[in-house]
Amino acid sequence: MSAALVIHHFGSKEKLRGVCDDHVLGVLVRRAHEAGTPGLLGEFMANPEEYQLQVRYMVRAIEEDTPAAGRFVDTLVAESETILRAGIAEGSVRPSSDVRALAVFTVLTGLATLTMAPPLTRALGHDRFGPEVLRRMTLPTLELFTHGLYADDAPLKAARTAWEAARENRDG
Repeated sequence: MSAALVIHHFGSKEKLRGVCDDHVLGVLVRRAHEAGTPGLLGEFMANPEEYQLQVRYMVRAIEEDTPAAGRFVDTLVAESETILRAGIAEGSVRPSSDVRALAVFTVLTGLATLTMAPPLTRALGHDRFGPEVLRRMTLPTLELFTHGLYADDAPLKAARTAWEAARENRDG
């Protein structure tokens, strides 16, 4: 598209980018709502190419820290928090001491997989990021989220004790 057409139809390159951002965000959120959390993973695993363009667009915006990056991340966190709270309410997700922070963590891990795909792919012994890497990562990730990592709660207790001591030192 020529610069003149961009100006004629959108007013500026930035406004065109905003329209594209809104479209990609809308597609990703709509698909997530339509499929539901487990369904979305299955749908993505069955046909990752269908999502590839929108996901690459979002990842690039985040990597380049464009104005849209904040909107993408804020929306992903808000959607994740909503999903987590619904799961807690229905009993499919364990309660959390900080649901918002948990939502941020889940978005962070998902985006890390996408934004760090080349080195993570090589670390797994693959040449390129694709369905085989996603399949390999899915079960261990869900094992971690489902069963946890530690065999007991000693690390959690130690962290709580350290945070409480730091708060007491700070407060008084």
